[in-house]
Amino acid sequence: MKNPLLTVEDLHVSFKVQKKLLQAVRGISFTVHEQEILGIVGESGCGKSASVKALINLLPPYSTLISGSALYRGQNLISLSDTEMQKIRGKEIGMIFQDPMTSLNPTMKIGDQIVEGYLLHHKSASRQETREYAIRLLELVGIPQASSRVDEYAHTLSGGMRQRVMIALALAPKPKLIIADEPTTALDVTIQAQILDLMKQIKDKTGTSFVLITHDMSVVAGYCDRVLVMYAGKVIERAPVEALFNRPSHPYTQGLLQSIPRLDMPAHHPLLPIQGSPPSLTEEIKGCAFCNRCTHVMPICKEKDPELEKLTPSHFYACWRDDESPR
Repeated sequence: MKNPLLTVEDLHVSFKVQKKLLQAVRGISFTVHEQEILGIVGESGCGKSASVKALINLLPPYSTLISGSALYRGQNLISLSDTEMQKIRGKEIGMIFQDPMTSLNPTMKIGDQIVEGYLLHHKSASRQETREYAIRLLELVGIPQASSRVDEYAHTLSGGMRQRVMIALALAPKPKLIIADEPTTALDVTIQAQILDLMKQIKDKTGTSFVLITHDMSVVAGYCDRVLVMYAGKVIERAPVEALFNRPSHPYTQGLLQSIPRLDMPAHHPLLPIQGSPPSLTEEIKGCAFCNRCTHVMPICKEKDPELEKLTPSHFYACWRDDESPR
């Protein structure tokens, strides 16, 4: 087992929305190890993005309440001031956002944007050095003719190229951890695979760890080492990827896997959607948040919220139903 790089304990994130408190993240805990890709998967609104953005202070402070701890190399990220966080964000923990067109500055050349974060932490670097560094990063992320592309603007590039620039931008300050928030959402399938392959190559070449946020279980299967399954602001299953797909134990995880096509199933095999909708996070949730959509619900499910239980030393799930029960 590799050493832990980031350890999150009992993280809560709430937003003040129209005089109500929306509990986006309800006490999650997880660890990111060195040189691994950790996947966080779940439906829209389950708290995936809110949980990781809270770690690097990218949520609006005027409407957000955050508690818990997030130890990164001995520092609790949750307790850092804005000034202290500026020394962490970018240099230690980078971020790749969903839509590169809204994340890149249309008035700056891509080379200048790539080295902007690098210069914050390497103020003595010369103009020539930073330009050469930007070109090397563009070559690393697979952009052809990098020496000329470095002087272009974001609108002249394709969607896949812009996402590669975003990865180069995140890599520039040489962070130990990069958070990728659904980095392939706006891309076609072929480009998605190229970007995800690139992230895996960067992990192997540089030792950088990734947290990959996605709603796509096939992405998790192909690129992640471990996975957290989130539902209604909580982690309901946590396991190495192979273990999760071989033995999905929470009914929600099983539902996710039953609702996507599989090559090992007959062509006529029906896809089974998960019926119903997630609960409102502005109201108190009594019992298991998934019980109103679960086909295996029991009386205790409506009364008491289950905690994560150990199935194997590395596989945990939160359900009152025994994993050995018939499915």
